[in-house]
Amino acid sequence: MTAASVPIKAPAAVPAGQVSRRFEVLPQGLEGLVALRRQRLSDARGWLTRMFCALELAQVGWHSPVAQINHTHTARRGTVRGMHYQVPPHAEAKLVSCLRGAVWDVAVDLRQGSPTFLQYRAVELSADNLTALLIPPGFAHGFQALTDEAELLYLHSAAHAPGFEAGLHPQDPALAVDWPLPVDNLSDRDRSHHWLDGAAFCGIPAVGTKAL
Repeated sequence: MTAASVPIKAPAAVPAGQVSRRFEVLPQGLEGLVALRRQRLSDARGWLTRMFCALELAQVGWHSPVAQINHTHTARRGTVRGMHYQVPPHAEAKLVSCLRGAVWDVAVDLRQGSPTFLQYRAVELSADNLTALLIPPGFAHGFQALTDEAELLYLHSAAHAPGFEAGLHPQDPALAVDWPLPVDNLSDRDRSHHWLDGAAFCGIPAVGTKAL
C-alpha cells in the first residue's frame, strides 16, 4: 500500500469537559481557574502524558508563550509556601503540576471588581493523580506539602520580575484558607507578608481571562 492510499482516520470525538483527548477540564468556580487532569496513554512499553500544549490550553485561558519554567523541591510535610503574585505589567498565569509526592495547591482571586474577590479554591496535586492547576493572572498562589520530598513544576507566562512581586500572609483571616495540616516552616519572607485585616486592599487590575 502506498503512502497516498493509506486511509485517514477521523479524529475521535472529544467528550464533554475535555479540550482534547489529553486533558480533562475541571472548572473550579472562579473565572479562569481550572484544574486539568492529564490523560495517560499507555502500552506495553510504558506511558506518556502531555504536560502542556499551547493550542489546546488556549481554549481554557492560556494565551501567552511560556516565559519561564521552574522546578521546586519542598523537603518537609506541612511546609507552606505563599501566597505569591506579580502585579501588572508583569502579572502572570501559572500552570502548576506535581512531579513527586503531593501538595494542597491554593489560588486566591485578587482581581479588582471580581465577584469572587478574595475567594480561594484548593486542589490536591500529586504525582499519582496527574492533575495540574491553571491559575490566571490576578490570583495569588501558594501550597502546602502533604508529603515529604514534594516536587512541583511551574510554567509561567511571564518571567520573574522582583520589582513587581508581592504576597499575602498564608494565615491571613481575610483569606481563611483551610490548610489541611498545621502550617509549618514558613520562610522569613512569607512570614513577613502583611495581613489584609483592617488594611485598604482593593485588589490588582484584572487582565483578560476566559470564563468557562
